[in-house]
Amino acid sequence: MSQHGLIGDLRTCALVGADGTIDWFCAPRFDSASVFAAILDQDKGGSWQLTPCTDVTRTQQFYYPDTAVLITRFLTDGGVVEVHDFMPVLAPDEEAHRQRLVRRISGVRGTMRLQMRLDARPDYARQSCTAEYTGDGVLITGDGVRLGLIASTDLDIEDGPENSVVTADFELASGQTALFVLEMLQDGDDVTADTMSRTDDLFDATIAFWRDWISTSSYTGRWREMVHRSAITLKLLTHEPTGAIVAAPTMSLPAPVGGSRNWDYRYVWIRDAGFSLYALLRLGYVNEASDFIRWLSERMGQRDGDDDRRLGPLRVLYDIDGKPPEEHELDHLSGHRHSQPVRVGNAAARQLQLDIYGEIIDSVYLFNKHGPGISHDAWHDVIAIVDWVAENWDRTDAGMWEIRDEPQAYTTSRLMCWVAIERAIRIARARGLPGDLVSWSTARDDIYDRIMTKSWNPDLQSFTRVEGGDDLDAGLLLMPMVKFLSPADPRFLSTLAAIEKHLVTDSLVFRYEPGTDGLDGEEGTFSICSFWYVEALTRAGRLADAQLALEKMFTYANHVGLYAEQVSATGDQVGNFPQAFTHLALISAAINLDRALS
Repeated sequence: MSQHGLIGDLRTCALVGADGTIDWFCAPRFDSASVFAAILDQDKGGSWQLTPCTDVTRTQQFYYPDTAVLITRFLTDGGVVEVHDFMPVLAPDEEAHRQRLVRRISGVRGTMRLQMRLDARPDYARQSCTAEYTGDGVLITGDGVRLGLIASTDLDIEDGPENSVVTADFELASGQTALFVLEMLQDGDDVTADTMSRTDDLFDATIAFWRDWISTSSYTGRWREMVHRSAITLKLLTHEPTGAIVAAPTMSLPAPVGGSRNWDYRYVWIRDAGFSLYALLRLGYVNEASDFIRWLSERMGQRDGDDDRRLGPLRVLYDIDGKPPEEHELDHLSGHRHSQPVRVGNAAARQLQLDIYGEIIDSVYLFNKHGPGISHDAWHDVIAIVDWVAENWDRTDAGMWEIRDEPQAYTTSRLMCWVAIERAIRIARARGLPGDLVSWSTARDDIYDRIMTKSWNPDLQSFTRVEGGDDLDAGLLLMPMVKFLSPADPRFLSTLAAIEKHLVTDSLVFRYEPGTDGLDGEEGTFSICSFWYVEALTRAGRLADAQLALEKMFTYANHVGLYAEQVSATGDQVGNFPQAFTHLALISAAINLDRALS
């Protein structure tokens, strides 16, 4: 799974394997049904393969510097070729955007014969496609899908019993180029070759777009390459028309392999809001932050009828349109490396998770502090949310890790409710905005006292995962980051020591003690928690330890600098990939450690 690079057009993404296969692609959006899903079923899922006809001695994959253009290089005894994969993005907020996958193959040395095989399987491989020659190329149609394929080589159609497959067989010598362009078409659109003559221009324009974008980053610190790759990855996970940022472009990638922890992450988690805004604003990307806060503001003013009383004013996650997705299983797919079930949608949208209110109000606070400020209507939505939090903070819930078991009194849920109220009070006082500061302050202080008494275990000398508990939670590392405790507070320092003893293994951090969540399979260390650990060490003044932990975490990135959700016991990336909050936490940890070292 981790042997992939990511390309995208700020509407959706595709995963390109180091073997030259595009084996995951949803269109036209991140949360649309898949067109290629071989990553979830190699036989049935569908893919777009591009491979040499001879034995490959070595492959290399890397990004064109400071861009999202991916290069895959095949080295054989007879020659070397490069595949340049990209989805054209010509300018910010393109009104007439055309969604295309471009594959440009260049002969570098010697001569090589290659094969192309495009097997589209729409609707998560529940539908088949038919292909026909038309216009300047091949028209591929299936239920709800209309694709146009054009090429600089001859294309052949193989009509199988279940699906039509488009193939090509061609030879490239040094200096020669072959082109393939797959375009998402609307009803009635014809397949035209106008892109073929413009491919070089599209390539140059896309390179220029990404380089112009990353050049506006304000980060000039020690780990520029890793921070900027994370920033580009975060940008790739942004749905530009709405401003939404999805958690990951994939679904049901297991953590661990063979287990049942297979979730769909192609949605927007409120939990990620504060981290997203913080990372974007710290890097100087005010426009992206403004677009995301606009999307969040629409959610704050949104109500779901009867569910409001049970779940509160917000859901844990939304699709790009702001609707909570329903979860169901796809029994016809075997799953990644035969890990089932394969899930679409996410039932966590119907959980009560109190921590989300802290994350969303903190994001509003950051935007109000570092951006142009929130609107009158948005502030009144904040008032309604904070009033609800002040009345409901002491309920049990599913916690920030979305435990699918009996609700409990999670310490991090209390912590983030404190953040929600505390940040709202700060905004009101800074801007002179109306709000019931007396009742908010009372609730804030009650939460503080509750955490300090009920969630503190004097025997462990640590805060605990739940009130009155005796196990730990890496989310407690957030306490100084959200200004709940001083990083020098003895209670935090002893909690940090307890987490190091029970949850940290060679800089990698488990989110909680393994085997305590009621699910089968043993998950890996959580990469966001590992970066939180770096930041906790930084704030505690242990800069040498923090730098070593950060450098170790960099070694767990894949070959092009991307991270999944977790790292397995063998050091492999597991879970959905790439994971936005891992890259957000990397940016935050690197910025704060670099500042401390300077």
